[in-house]
Formats: sequence, C-alpha cells, structure tokens
Amino acid sequence: QVQLAESGGGLVQAGGSLTLSCTASGLFFGLNDLAWYRQAPGNQRELVASLSGGTANYADSVKGRFTVSRDNAKSTMYLQMNGLKPEDTGVYYCHTKGYDRNWRISDAWGQGKLVTVSS
Repeated sequence: QVQLAESGGGLVQAGGSLTLSCTASGLFFGLNDLAWYRQAPGNQRELVASLSGGTANYADSVKGRFTVSRDNAKSTMYLQMNGLKPEDTGVYYCHTKGYDRNWRISDAWGQGKLVTVSS
C-alpha cells in the first residue's frame, strides 16, 4: 500500500521561510515523478513545483523563491519555501506518480498541510 506522509507547514510571517517534507512508503521512490500542489480557499488545486528525471519546474508565481528536491535514500521529497507571501497561503499536497513495490502504476497524494502566511 502506497502512503505519503507530509510534515512541516504552519503559520509564518510574510518574508519568512518554511520547509515541507513528504515521506513515501510502498513505492520504488526513485522511479516516481514528484510534485507539490496547493489549494487556496475557494480556488482549484494548482501545480506549484514538479521534479521529473532530475528536472525541476515551477509555477511562475513561485520561481526563484521555492525549491523542490528529493532524497531517494530516505524516500522523501521536500519543498523549501522562501520569501513567503500571503498569496502563498493554502493547503499543500505532495504527489507521486510512478511504480509501487508491486510494479503497478501508482498515482498517490499526501494528506495535505496547511501553510498560512500572515501579512
């Protein structure tokens, strides 16, 4: 069974930093593409950052402020968020897509972590 466990998040003042972590189990982690999404109140879920084959891509709104990374040995992905703005407020979800330990295609989501940026 694939599980993604998120940690981090919380309340931070504008200009501050936070790091989100997402630890996976049940996956061949190194064979999965990774992504972070967020959903602000009243808005649809949007892609924030992705990491595929060593290439990172970012939404225009977070370029230069957020960094996505992975540690395959720990089956963990990270989202380092610097220079946070109130508009970054939302629930952040990690996402993986690739193979589970039974070599089946897996498409999994974390439970979500609330990030609140105060002005």
